[in-house]
Amino acid sequence: MGDKAQTHHPGAAGRALTADRPTSVRNVVLVGHTGSGKTTLVEALALTAGAVNRAGRVEDGGTVSDYDDIEHRQQRSVQLSLVPVAWDGIKVNLLDTPGYADFVGELRAGLRAADAALFVVSASDGVDGSTRMLWEECAAVGMPRAIVVTHLEAARADFEEMTRICAEAFGDDPDAVLPLYLPLRAPEGPDGHAPVTGLVGLLSRKLFDYSTGERKESEPGEDQLPGIEEARNRLIEGIIAESEDETLMDRYLGGEQVDNKTLVQDLERAVARGSFFPVLAAAPAADGARQGLGTVELLELVTGGFPTPFEHPMPGVTTIDGRPRELKPCDTDGPLVAEVVKTSSDPYVGRLSLVRVFSGTLRPDQPVHVSGHGLADRGHEDHDVDEKVGALSMPFGKQQRPVTHAVAGDLVCVAKLGRAETGDTLSAKDDPLLMEPWQMPDPLLPVAIRAHSKADEDKLSQGLSRLVAEDPTMRLEQNQDTHQVVLWCLGEAHADVALERLRSRYGVQVDVVPHKVSLRETFAGRATGRGRHVKQSGGHGQYAICEIEVEPLPGGSGIEFVDKVVGGAVPRQFIPSVEKGVRTQAAKGVAAGYPLVDVRVTLLDGKAHSVDSSDAAFQTAGALALREAAADARIHLLEPVAEVTVLVGDAYVGPVMSDLSSRRGRLLGTEQAGPGRTLIRAEVPEFEIGRYAVDLRSLSHGTARFDRAYARHEPMPPQIAERLREQAEDEG
Repeated sequence: MGDKAQTHHPGAAGRALTADRPTSVRNVVLVGHTGSGKTTLVEALALTAGAVNRAGRVEDGGTVSDYDDIEHRQQRSVQLSLVPVAWDGIKVNLLDTPGYADFVGELRAGLRAADAALFVVSASDGVDGSTRMLWEECAAVGMPRAIVVTHLEAARADFEEMTRICAEAFGDDPDAVLPLYLPLRAPEGPDGHAPVTGLVGLLSRKLFDYSTGERKESEPGEDQLPGIEEARNRLIEGIIAESEDETLMDRYLGGEQVDNKTLVQDLERAVARGSFFPVLAAAPAADGARQGLGTVELLELVTGGFPTPFEHPMPGVTTIDGRPRELKPCDTDGPLVAEVVKTSSDPYVGRLSLVRVFSGTLRPDQPVHVSGHGLADRGHEDHDVDEKVGALSMPFGKQQRPVTHAVAGDLVCVAKLGRAETGDTLSAKDDPLLMEPWQMPDPLLPVAIRAHSKADEDKLSQGLSRLVAEDPTMRLEQNQDTHQVVLWCLGEAHADVALERLRSRYGVQVDVVPHKVSLRETFAGRATGRGRHVKQSGGHGQYAICEIEVEPLPGGSGIEFVDKVVGGAVPRQFIPSVEKGVRTQAAKGVAAGYPLVDVRVTLLDGKAHSVDSSDAAFQTAGALALREAAADARIHLLEPVAEVTVLVGDAYVGPVMSDLSSRRGRLLGTEQAGPGRTLIRAEVPEFEIGRYAVDLRSLSHGTARFDRAYARHEPMPPQIAERLREQAEDEG
């Protein structure tokens, strides 16, 4: 399958694994639900490839994947990690992703960086709805996939049944999801459990025994052949169905024997183009053993059957001003185009950027142009700047091992890019380019925070800006209406990790406070008010009187000020002063302290004094007049209403619609959104959906998604409004 990598054993003198050409690289992302065994599998593959010692640890201690302190405390992956290994002269970049839905941003980054995906499923847990959705996402972009079944040691593990479940869950064509190997079990022990000790290769008809900790090959016994042949024939038919040789199936059905070399070549081509999805089994090595069950077979599939970066479609590239730019895929001599797929901060080397090089070759100390994607709506500063690349390195656990270059198709860590953020494009300084960004989910769970102390307040702004630079699925909001700092996250676990990073990495302690919704006030009907500001206490006095009428306007009208003064009762130079006083008071509110909107204020009459009237006096009189009008009127509290769209499996449509109704939602309708999916549209007060990101996930078992968009403000039910007024009075 192409040239071999110029590789170095990562344990030798601390040297890093390198590749000199794209054909010697495989970029593979591991995906699957929490607890499926992705990180354990990465460790097992690294051990088999000789990247770690027999204790499953890198030489400096710790594991090569989950090395972050937060991951140790939470006992799960919370971030994308890269583990490079070498096999058969090929450099394999293993991208381990978190399985929990809150960290889907890290998963999407892994999908962007990879050319193929390993779906890791637990034999004891099955396939959940979120894994099915991810499979569909990969299918939509034609990403090659294979399935790895783990946890075969579990009491109720059944590889054959799991393969059938995967075929039903993942394939329109069940004959495209088939095992390449079958597990071999030892005789049952006293507890009735028969452990898996090896595999049988269906194409090779060979047995691979892992019971000693080293893979040993042998021939099957006569009693094992019938079971092997049935599964083997089905596999051969599945492979031939995807063959580019259209005559092969007829020849096979006619009795012709197809040689193994042809079958393997057809298998590898079908896997690489994403039309056949092999199922394999894997388990970590026992204590003291070198090879985990199925790891050799998996590495052989990755290096032989998964595509090279040449076969990965090039994401869209434009010039900075938006003109399309055509580039050859993986041209090591072409213009530099690389993308930051992850940003992190290291206490010793500062900001580290994990970069996928799509074109050209990246070298240390190279001047580059850094282009941002305009994520200003998420609290990210827009930027187009020139910087110099720092040292290039390959991660190995907590360590970074230096490399001299990174060719197109490879992944590398770049130090000292002070302005680069996740999703940014690196290109040549004299030929700046921009890559089309990958799709990120919107953060929909608001978490309001405030600094714990004055010392924390001084560091909060910088800490938050670093946090959102690392994580494009997080949005920072400085709400001008509620005067709150709000972190919008994907879920509670996402928020917990963000606040923990603020504390441990940036030394900022914050308190979580109740999130406030931006309310408004308006007049329910017409009202009049008289503002009298008269002070004659010696010296220069103050004198201003104005009479106004207030009437409601349609939603979205804002504040309209009309001058109907006749005869100069209010001198012309003071009319803007009255308007300023009215608008200032409207911004402060007239009932519960929320901004007044959607009214017309008409100045009808007033009085002035030739000496004591002033701009300040008429501003005060305008504010007093508005307050008096409000005192005699019925004031509505207006709450924001969001248009919510929920994409949900048909099985959950009823519960989701019922739940939306219980949140004072108005259902607008439903429509089919593909096989087994329904799109529900509703309008729901924002008061009722503060935690909807968490509640919907629970209600739909993680299979539903929703979007929200501000629709308008509308009157709140009187009993809720009254409760909020009482709260405002208590706080005031």
